[in-house]
Amino acid sequence: MKPENYFSHFDIAGFTYYDGVDVFEQLKVGTQVKLVAEPENRYDRHAVAIYYKDKKLGFIPRNENKMISKLLQFGYEDIFSAKINRISADEHPENQVGVVVKINERK
Repeated sequence: MKPENYFSHFDIAGFTYYDGVDVFEQLKVGTQVKLVAEPENRYDRHAVAIYYKDKKLGFIPRNENKMISKLLQFGYEDIFSAKINRISADEHPENQVGVVVKINERK
């Protein structure tokens, strides 16, 4: 992907509380993850969950999720490509896994 396709990057929020620990050893830099809007989330109507296969890893941080959430809710799920860009096992759990989001090129 080209640099102009870059959209955002962040650490996975809530990693401690979901299934990340169960799949941590399977995660690698470059691993594709899925973004899923959760408009019914009682804590944040712009919540966007991050999944690896069927395991919820956590969320896009609140200060990064609004635009991505809106686009996902309007049916543009395939506009984004999200991949793990950093794994730091020695960091605090909330800072262990970084994700980069890019906009897919039009076909």
